[in-house]
Amino acid sequence: MNIKRKSRPTPVQREIKAVINEAITHPRVRLIGADGSQLGIVSNDQALRHAMDEGLDLVEVSATADPPVCRIMNYDKYRYELKKKQQEAKKKQTVIETKEIKFRPKTEEHDLNFKIKNIKKFIGQRNKVKITMRFRGREIVYSDTIGLEAMNKIAETLQEDVIILQEPMMEGRQMVMVVGPKAGK
Repeated sequence: MNIKRKSRPTPVQREIKAVINEAITHPRVRLIGADGSQLGIVSNDQALRHAMDEGLDLVEVSATADPPVCRIMNYDKYRYELKKKQQEAKKKQTVIETKEIKFRPKTEEHDLNFKIKNIKKFIGQRNKVKITMRFRGREIVYSDTIGLEAMNKIAETLQEDVIILQEPMMEGRQMVMVVGPKAGK
């Protein structure tokens, strides 16, 4: 049995689709000219004729208004400008990633300092960091003592650079703490 799933549209496919020209079915519309002037409430046919005379498209701007608002404009140019605005907005947004640092309860001091240095580097890049301590075998017995001490030591060392988003807590056989950059830095 072959099941096909509907794929999600790619960002290119997620364009604004507006009702234009003959697809507008309302009998009367509030018409706005190409220059932005109000042309009043007219019949659908009359609005289409205005648009055709100017060599432009009739685009439904607000379908929920009573009567619906339509504007005379170049639809392709409108779509192009919207696409440009979306791309600019996408450039300006910041993506916060979550990096993960893993270690064990018996990790030596030098290795721990190296991992702390990496955490500081990730925080400097404005990323969140998930700090995970894994317990193997009988090490789980020491989770409340050695594990919690190590996590608190890391939190104390990073205290100036980070805020703790999630206090250390057990998730199965590992202890997890999440830290993030301070707002001012």
